[in-house]
Amino acid sequence: MDEKPFDKPVTLELGRIGDFRRIGSTREAVECLVTVWPLNRGARHRDAVETCLKALDGHRSSEDARRALIEAAMESDVLAPQRTRH
Repeated sequence: MDEKPFDKPVTLELGRIGDFRRIGSTREAVECLVTVWPLNRGARHRDAVETCLKALDGHRSSEDARRALIEAAMESDVLAPQRTRH
């Protein structure tokens, strides 16, 4: 299984304010969703894990995984502010 890179990384703010993490691939997204994601997990988090795993298996695209990660991040309020995403 390869990394399934994203066209553009997703920047998350996890842990302390100002603690940013750039997620550049589907594999990184799964690791983040499973290991360091905040406790406020909802339906979008579950969908993102499922979508990312399917992408790693070749049944979904890395863009699908990226979109699912962004939706989960918005649900959990961990998507970094626009100015920090570059």
